Amino acid sequence: MDSVILLSSCFTVILITGSCHGLEITSSGPSTIEKASGESVKLDCQFTLAAEDSGPLDIEWSLQPSDNQKEEKVVILYVGDRVYENYYPELKGRVHFNSPDPKNGDASINIMSLKSSDTGTYQCKVKKVPGIQRRKMLLTVMVRPSKPRCYAEGPTQVGKDVVLKCVSTEGTNPLKYTWEKTSGNKLMPASAVMDSVSGTVNVRNATEAASGTYRCMAQNRVGTEECVLQLNITQPPNTAGIVAGAIIGVLLFLILIALILFCCFRARHKKKYEKEISYEIREDVPPPKSRVSTARSFTSVGSQRSSLGSMSPSNLHEYTKSQYDKIPSEEYERPPSHAPPPPVGKIVGPNLSRMGAIPVMVPAQNRDGSIV
Repeated sequence: MDSVILLSSCFTVILITGSCHGLEITSSGPSTIEKASGESVKLDCQFTLAAEDSGPLDIEWSLQPSDNQKEEKVVILYVGDRVYENYYPELKGRVHFNSPDPKNGDASINIMSLKSSDTGTYQCKVKKVPGIQRRKMLLTVMVRPSKPRCYAEGPTQVGKDVVLKCVSTEGTNPLKYTWEKTSGNKLMPASAVMDSVSGTVNVRNATEAASGTYRCMAQNRVGTEECVLQLNITQPPNTAGIVAGAIIGVLLFLILIALILFCCFRARHKKKYEKEISYEIREDVPPPKSRVSTARSFTSVGSQRSSLGSMSPSNLHEYTKSQYDKIPSEEYERPPSHAPPPPVGKIVGPNLSRMGAIPVMVPAQNRDGSIV
C-alpha cells in the first residue's frame, strides 16, 4: 500500500515537473513469511532510481534475530559493483542475490535450506545518494512435525481404562493431534475422550469392540506426519488360578528347602557319630609294650625266683598268680628306668642252675597282661 502511494506521488510529480526525484522501493509482497525447515525462500526487494540519484549504489541486507537481545547482523552486501556474501557465518553458502546484477533494480535475495535459527526480521536497505530506502520482512522458519510414536498405556483388558498416546518429539508449536479409527465401523468408542493438544485418547471401561486399528496425525502449519496403532482388548486372566499356582509353587519350594536341610543335618550327624565311635575304639586298645618294659618285667620275675624256691608247691600257684596280676599295672604306672637292663644271656639257661635257682615254668600272658 505504501509503495502504491509512493508511485502515485511520483507520477503526480512527473506530470507537474516532468521528473520524479528520489530512490523508491517498489516491492509489494507480504511482510510476514512462514516457511518449513529445509525449504527455500525469496525475500523480495525491488527498487527504482531517479535521474537525480547519481551516487554509488549500495545494497545491504541485515538480520535482527528473533531474540531481541542479540545484535543485528549484516547478511549480504552489494558495494562498488561487487557482491559480499560471507558476512554472516550462519548463512554462509546459503544466501545469494536473486539477480546477477542487483543494480538493475532487483535487490531480492534467496535463502536455501532454511533452519529454525534463520527465524528473524530481515531488512533490505538500498542507498544511492542522495536517496535511501528500507524494507523489513519477518521470516518464521517452522519445523515440520517428526514422525510421532503411537502406543497404548495401561492394561488392555475388558473393563479397564486404556490411554492411547501420540507423541511427536520435533515440530514447531502449535502442534495439533488427531485420532481416528480406520478398521471395523471406523467409529471411535463411545467412552473415548480425545485431547488434541496432548495427543491422548482416554478409553474408559474398554470393551472388545474398541479393538482395531487407529491412526494419529500430528500437524502444524508447515507439515503433517502420522503413525498407526493396533489395539487388542482381551479378557482379563484367571487371577484365582494364578494365585493358587503361585501358592503351590511356594509350598513346593519350601518343602524342597526343608528336605535339603534335613539331608544335610542327617549327613552331618552321621559323620559326627562315626567320628565318636572311632575315638572310643582307639581308647579301648592299650598301647604296645616297649622292649625295655618287657626286659624289666622279666628281670623282676627272675629276682623273685629265689623266694619261690623256699615256698611250698601248694603256695606256688597263689603266689605266682598274684605276682603276675600285678605286673601289667606296675608296667603302666612305673616310669621307665634309665638304667640299662641286665643282659638276657646271663639269667637264662645254665646260668640259672649255677645261681642256685629252681627252674619254674612262667605262664604266658596276653597283650593286656592277663595269664593264659
